[in-house]
Amino acid sequence: MPDSWLDLAPDAQFGLATLPYGVFGTDADPAPRTGVAVGEYVLDLGAAARALDAPFADTVSGPNLDGLLAAGRPVWDQVRAALASWLTDPAHEAAVRPHLVDRSTVRLHLPFTVADYVDFYASEHHATNVGRIFRPEQEPLTPNWKHLPIGYHGRSGTVVVSGTDIVRPTGQRKPPTESAPVFGPSTRLDIEAEVGFVVGTPSAMGERVEVDEFADHVFGVFLLNDWSSRDLQAWEYVPLGPFLGKSFATSVSPWIVPVSALESARVEQPAQDPEPLPYLRGSEPWGLDLRLEVRLNGHLVSTPPFDRMYWTAAQQLAHMTVNGASLRTGDVYASGTVSGPEPGQRGCLLELTWSGKEPLRLPDGTERAFLEDGDEVTITATAPGPDGTRVDFGEVAGRILPAR
Repeated sequence: MPDSWLDLAPDAQFGLATLPYGVFGTDADPAPRTGVAVGEYVLDLGAAARALDAPFADTVSGPNLDGLLAAGRPVWDQVRAALASWLTDPAHEAAVRPHLVDRSTVRLHLPFTVADYVDFYASEHHATNVGRIFRPEQEPLTPNWKHLPIGYHGRSGTVVVSGTDIVRPTGQRKPPTESAPVFGPSTRLDIEAEVGFVVGTPSAMGERVEVDEFADHVFGVFLLNDWSSRDLQAWEYVPLGPFLGKSFATSVSPWIVPVSALESARVEQPAQDPEPLPYLRGSEPWGLDLRLEVRLNGHLVSTPPFDRMYWTAAQQLAHMTVNGASLRTGDVYASGTVSGPEPGQRGCLLELTWSGKEPLRLPDGTERAFLEDGDEVTITATAPGPDGTRVDFGEVAGRILPAR
């Protein structure tokens, strides 16, 4: 990979291997606009494209990424190739440098308009742990789990950008010691460390998207925290599944890593037994070697490995549309909690504390079974890039506020 005239540090957080897209504003110019993170800077993509008379200038000059998402794979590739050229060819420095902004000074926004939101349940380790916690006398996995990617439809209107405070939800819950439900703030507030995917190219109602068409439809990848109220969820989820225990907030990272940046991170997924039905089979691997880190109040509590996910994002996309459901630009779907086989690789407090029976001890001497008011959770991730480089996903963070 060529060097940049920016003289990026070898360990720069957002090097040329990543070049993620986001939406930013500044104190001097608060209007939201498309940016690309590169090292310690954010490139004003629309302004640079106009300065260089790029054919896609209008597409990337809006207040969010919606236009770029809708433009499709040929334009996505064209923009990424242009960025690589602009940032490595010294002939472009004079035109590009005026449109670089110090990344520490920008305010980041939700990068695109969220259409629909679906959350999956794709980690065998997570699903097995949850089954053992809630159904200790039964098989941990339900009979359908290895035949299809299980998911639920969430609430797109409460998807928020990293850094947004999360108000503790209130609702009905039924403590085991009570004969009837009570009403009040959740006492078992949890996180779920996940990876999210955003659709760019839509599909028509009644048509299926094949596993091998994943990269033609999905624009990019990001981090996601599916905040979860375990006590509200436990009382409401029979028979229709998650509702108020999930819908109060979902946090997403502000930087969207394009799918094309992850070629070096592609790996074979774990062996699937039984073999999935034909519509869930593809000709190329779409496992992804992402390494997540989860921190509670700055303390590392988990390192979930995404390459162990049983169902891939490509299979999830195929399953979402196999019944003829259409895709829309801005559709978001999430992997489900990312957990590995080791105790320190579990992606939620429900697993990490075994439903509160084994609390985490933090460096300040306090313990956590579930989240307390004032707690802050931060999820980060990296993946291998070409030629030994690193792809960085930034972070998704949120702080818990008291119930209202």
